[in-house]
Amino acid sequence: MKAFLGMGLLGSNFVRAMLKRGETVQVWNRTASKAQDLEKEGAKAFAQAQEAVKGATEIFLALKDDAAVDEVLQAAEPALTPGAIIIDHTTTSKEGAIRRTQAWKEKGFTYQHAPVFMGPVNALEGTGFILLSGDEAVINMLTPTLKKMTGQLLHFGAETGKAAAMKLAGNAFLVCLTASLKDTLTLSGSLGVSVEELLTLFNSWNPGTMIPARLKRMTSADHSQPSWELNMARKDTQLFIDAAQQAGNELVLMPAIAALMDEFIGKGFGNYDWTVIGK
Repeated sequence: MKAFLGMGLLGSNFVRAMLKRGETVQVWNRTASKAQDLEKEGAKAFAQAQEAVKGATEIFLALKDDAAVDEVLQAAEPALTPGAIIIDHTTTSKEGAIRRTQAWKEKGFTYQHAPVFMGPVNALEGTGFILLSGDEAVINMLTPTLKKMTGQLLHFGAETGKAAAMKLAGNAFLVCLTASLKDTLTLSGSLGVSVEELLTLFNSWNPGTMIPARLKRMTSADHSQPSWELNMARKDTQLFIDAAQQAGNELVLMPAIAALMDEFIGKGFGNYDWTVIGK
């Protein structure tokens, strides 16, 4: 039997998928109504986390942060089945994942951090990605269960906490991408370019395909053979800023990027490839 603690958008759809597979699932959520809503689909809801984990051999979590994970597990601990496995899908700090893995091992339980790159639809359909790292034997034991929940398991080796680090790195990219798109939309609007026209450009010229090569170039040792000089990239960045300001708009990221470019130009890197700012 399984218990799932945390019935947000992700957790509730994980549970729905489990129920569709015929699994028995006991659920809890801080806002009780979210857990109770799943009873009509076959789950058994409880008002307390301690009640929800009784008899469960696998306890899944999808909570807010480190503090929430620690608080909920502490509340559930008195009723945990001896030897129960805790599978935590929460996005947490690397340090928190390392600490919990060791602490629960000392208490006689298995804690496996398994953060995800999945939205609610992925959780329901069993697609997306689950990230894993740590004890190979534990991961092998959990693989049959986790494979039912995702399209792909990404294993990052034996280092405890590495999966947490990879999840944070990926989320950092998504946050920056969204802020970058905000600037792009602001500039496009300032120049009279519609969203539809922008999509037409990106559907043909997909900058996403450039990411691996760009990352490799940014982290290379030699930026002295430019494909786009930093001085020229700085000139264009000022054009972005000026065009937005002329339309009465302000960009979010570009002023900070311009300042970073100026810093590297001041250090003598103006004729280098502009990706030198990634150093």
